[in-house]
Amino acid sequence: MTDIPVISIIDDDASVRVATNTLVRSLGYIAHTFASAEEFLQSSDVAETSCIVTDVQMPDMSGVDLQKHLIRKKLKLPIIFITAFPEEKIRTEVMKAGAIGFLSKPFDGPALALCIDAALASHAG
Repeated sequence: MTDIPVISIIDDDASVRVATNTLVRSLGYIAHTFASAEEFLQSSDVAETSCIVTDVQMPDMSGVDLQKHLIRKKLKLPIIFITAFPEEKIRTEVMKAGAIGFLSKPFDGPALALCIDAALASHAG
């Protein structure tokens, strides 16, 4: 067991997963990547995850559906949403439900780093 936070990155776009993984690791965190919300939920990494970075729109289970699922299961994991289609209605919905951030693709590294810092602070408290 390590004290280094684990950031789980969930996106159906492989290039986004790779780029986000590289960024998260450069910030000093452990990064795990998943091509779908279902893959994440079926993994053993859920228990050690400190923060989730997820795409909003994915086949089958969306990022919004993942958030709802985690809330139903009473798993209080901070979530940062990333999306190529920033819709105000969705942003409002996920932020009301407790999301830490809602970033438009392409997002910059410092913006994600700020969201991760906020997420980890909320998770620790």
